[in-house]
Amino acid sequence: MHPTTRAALERYLQKRRPYAPFDDHVFISLRRKPLLIKDVESAFRTVADKLGLPRGRGERRPTPHSLRHAFAVRALQRCPDGRDRITQHMLMLSTYLGHCKPELTYWYLEAVPELMRGIAEHCEAHLAGGAP
Repeated sequence: MHPTTRAALERYLQKRRPYAPFDDHVFISLRRKPLLIKDVESAFRTVADKLGLPRGRGERRPTPHSLRHAFAVRALQRCPDGRDRITQHMLMLSTYLGHCKPELTYWYLEAVPELMRGIAEHCEAHLAGGAP
């Protein structure tokens, strides 16, 4: 995470902690509850409109979920080599995404041809007697 992002999140969390000290969600509503997806999507659409992002038939527009997906894929693309390091990386990513089971994170591997190609190449090398 970029240092400026980390610093901004820490400032936010310092202000947020006294407001809802026993809630482990990063972002909460004014009701001190986890955000509802409909509220997040509505706020996101408002910001997208203000920024002038494309809107209309056939024009793709970012969504909160597409940003989450892009983050997860990029995190996997930058995953370190080595079985133990990959396992740790997947576990951390799964936790960060809030998945209750790490298996729920693995589908991101299938969603990106580049990642699948890398997995296939490692498997082929392993089966050919090369390093895993």
